[in-house]
Amino acid sequence: MDSTELRIAAVVPCHNEEASVAKVVADLQAAVPGIVVYVYDNLSTDETAERARAAGAIVRAEHTKGKGNVVRRAFADIEADVYLMIDGDDTYEASAAPLMIKTLLDGPYDHVLGVRRQEDADASAYRSGHETGNKVLNGVVGKVFGENVEDMLSGFRVFSRRFVKSFPAVSREFEIETELTVHSLHLRVPRTAVPVGFRDRPAGSESKLRTYHDGFKILALIIGLARHERPVAFYGLFGTLSFLVSIILTIPIVVEFYNTGSVPRFPTLFLGFTLLLLGGLAWTAGLILDGIRRSRHEASRLVYLRYSAVSADGPRPNGTDR
Repeated sequence: MDSTELRIAAVVPCHNEEASVAKVVADLQAAVPGIVVYVYDNLSTDETAERARAAGAIVRAEHTKGKGNVVRRAFADIEADVYLMIDGDDTYEASAAPLMIKTLLDGPYDHVLGVRRQEDADASAYRSGHETGNKVLNGVVGKVFGENVEDMLSGFRVFSRRFVKSFPAVSREFEIETELTVHSLHLRVPRTAVPVGFRDRPAGSESKLRTYHDGFKILALIIGLARHERPVAFYGLFGTLSFLVSIILTIPIVVEFYNTGSVPRFPTLFLGFTLLLLGGLAWTAGLILDGIRRSRHEASRLVYLRYSAVSADGPRPNGTDR
């Protein structure tokens, strides 16, 4: 069985992309024969849906605003062997899709990330601050989860069925790319990256990403994920700081009590012992939540293993080789 016999679905989230969506659909159909393109219209006020439908896409509507809501709906509704996700703004080079799909199947991998490379060295496809913000967030996630991330915010990715069907998708907006990356990291699924062309939006198309607003939301998501995925390190940091401050506050009082037999700064002593108690509670919470995290990961892994791996030879039963 070759890739043309597999069910390959493209998910294209769109909000007011009438200037570009038809070209994205046409480019995908030309690059990957037999691909079924699903355009999810997310509260567009222009002719996005009409132009996508005229180009040959299956158009569906998601009435809750946010890219994360679109991806959650699409992953739940669509049944396929291979899933491709690409933005509808025509900034990604769709001609990279065959290579990404082949890479997924040959691995076989469960997640292939399209790492953006600007086609024109003199162009500036990234909006001001986005490239720097992306690098910062890549570094933060790399430090938190202990693995290198090349382009966490890329919207061009290819997934296996078992990745998609084990993905919880709780994000609402642009944080969805971060959540997809973290899901692949904590499940430790086979994954890789492929360079893809990245260019400016076409004339008449406007970016919906807000540099600082969405950047802070993504950073907040990373902090929340660190709390859930690395609870010992997260709560242990606060517990250790609390211990250190407690020691700094109480040692002089203990020394003074040893020398004079009196405790003239009782409120400070009370604060020190309170911080000592809080530090112990923080470490305890971290250890308990780490046990819960392990149980969650085991449950997610079992869901993931319910689905067969897919390769160029077609879907294969779990635990078998080619």
